[in-house]
Amino acid sequence: MLEVRNLRKEFGDFVAVDDVTFSLPEQGSLAVVGESGSGKTTTARMIAGLETPSGGHVVVAGDERKPGRLSSRERRARGRQIQMVFQDPYASLDRRQRIGDAVAEAVVLHQHLPADRLRDRVAELLDMVGLDDRQARSLPKALSGGQRQRVAIARALAAEPRVLILDEAIAALDVSIQAQILALLARIRKDTGTALLFITHDLGAVRHISDDVLVMREGRVVEHGPVTTVLGDSQDSYTQCLIASIPKPGWKPRRRADRATD
Repeated sequence: MLEVRNLRKEFGDFVAVDDVTFSLPEQGSLAVVGESGSGKTTTARMIAGLETPSGGHVVVAGDERKPGRLSSRERRARGRQIQMVFQDPYASLDRRQRIGDAVAEAVVLHQHLPADRLRDRVAELLDMVGLDDRQARSLPKALSGGQRQRVAIARALAAEPRVLILDEAIAALDVSIQAQILALLARIRKDTGTALLFITHDLGAVRHISDDVLVMREGRVVEHGPVTTVLGDSQDSYTQCLIASIPKPGWKPRRRADRATD
């Protein structure tokens, strides 16, 4: 479904992404992990078409992405291939637009439906992410963070994409809400066949959402393989450090003053 070969991104003299190669099968789920500044979000933005690669190839469903300006028709066609959900759902929603109208706007952009079918499609998408008619009539400020993220996911699914990119989509949510969103994504993947590309620094979430994991450091891939192999028997020292940094059961945070007296 998605093939990335030798992807590279330069910002002046700085190389943010260097020779990244991986593939995502149809209906598959791949997590890209690494600390802040590792290049994972830049990689995602290039795949989504929000950044222009300095080199390399991005192929979606056999169609290689070409650089240069696109027509509105070409942009919509790409939108039906790949959609992206961002970390802050509130920033990606119009604060003056009701939720139902926001989702309807995305549907209209990709499909020509009569009014009654459009209402049914909006209700179907909202129901898919666990929202009802009351929330459809609400403004974003009336919803919780988890509900707003569900709206962002519903709006992305309006295009019926082949690949859904989630860039730190649960990072700003409470742990209980994170679990709900992860369960929602797993169900969407099963029901729609949409492949998931999950950008995160949360290795704990990776086990619940992904089949494979790719570890990035300073713009390069350091380890790549099935989740059980990479997280259960990692061979790279950087991956081992990431795994070791996950809080264990019984861990309690300590004040800086306490650590200074040790």
